[in-house]
Amino acid sequence: MSDSDASAESVSLLERLIPDSFYTVFREERTFLALLGVFFFVAGVSFPNAEIAKWVGFALAGYSAIANDSIQTIGTFIASNEDKKWWVLWLFIGGIFLATVSYSWYAYDGDVSYQRLASKGFSEAPASFTFLQIAAPIFLLMLTRMRMPVSTTFLLLSCFAADASAIGSVLEKSLSGYLVAFVASIIVWIVLSGVIKKFIKGKPHPMWTGFQWLTSGSLWAVWIMQDAANIAVYLPRSMTFNQFAVFALYIFFGLGILFYLRGDKIQKVVTEKSDVRDIRSATIIDFVYAIILYYFKIKSQIPMSTTWVFIGLLAGREIAMTFTDARGKGKPLKKSLKLIGKDVGYALIGLAVSIALAVAINPEIDDEILNYFLG
Repeated sequence: MSDSDASAESVSLLERLIPDSFYTVFREERTFLALLGVFFFVAGVSFPNAEIAKWVGFALAGYSAIANDSIQTIGTFIASNEDKKWWVLWLFIGGIFLATVSYSWYAYDGDVSYQRLASKGFSEAPASFTFLQIAAPIFLLMLTRMRMPVSTTFLLLSCFAADASAIGSVLEKSLSGYLVAFVASIIVWIVLSGVIKKFIKGKPHPMWTGFQWLTSGSLWAVWIMQDAANIAVYLPRSMTFNQFAVFALYIFFGLGILFYLRGDKIQKVVTEKSDVRDIRSATIIDFVYAIILYYFKIKSQIPMSTTWVFIGLLAGREIAMTFTDARGKGKPLKKSLKLIGKDVGYALIGLAVSIALAVAINPEIDDEILNYFLG
């Protein structure tokens, strides 16, 4: 038997032993899997050197946060502006990002997080790093690739928590955000259902475009005030101008890639929900979301998961549309509950991974975490 015949026979045997779906996934994701391998290698090589590690961690965190968390706020914006050129959307959102973080850097003595990192447990920039702290964003990328709306706040900040109470405070604020968003969304859509049925039909008036861009821009700015901490946690709490320039421009051009890809795979979390491509519905979603995030921003400096607020908002809206059948766009209750359960389940998976990483990085807080949640 020739070498080519033997090779063909081996491939044939593997194809019979392993499902076709595996080969399909491998073919589609081999570039991504190779990229993950490179990222893990870079994390492993860089973490002993703190000066290099902080920038590698920041770069990975920025990439993963852009791919996962930012889609919560600009996902409906992308979905309802599919007819617009990607670079127009990018310059608008990217410009708001630069303006928002520039103000924080100037007003708070080099801090780009709007003092989110000044809260207990996160106020000191890391003097050294572990491999898992640098690699944490890679796990987020993996979960994002599976279209999981995972909390970047939990997964990244938990790796730097000095004690269990810091993680618990973030969790409490985030869960309260979910409940507030869920209830508020139900109320808003029930109240507006009659208005939606009567007035929001047919082709949108051009003024809706202006309303949506204004609302989306405001929401995006408030989101940055909350979530910039997740990316900046690797960096000095007071950045020099050069450090700030690297931080800001890296995220700015990363957003350009996101818009070029039209949100990539995680965008499905948004588009699978009822009627989000309608610019009027998208405007209402963004408006309610912005108010809730702003409320929690001024409530306390403790970081929170905007992911939980986002899925709570969409969950309440799905339930309300099921019962009011706004414009006939609501899904059956069983299907809505399935979507809601899937999003919550994915978020809980992310929480479990976050806590596991926190304990692996800092074993001393193992008992603290157990006592905190049981107590």
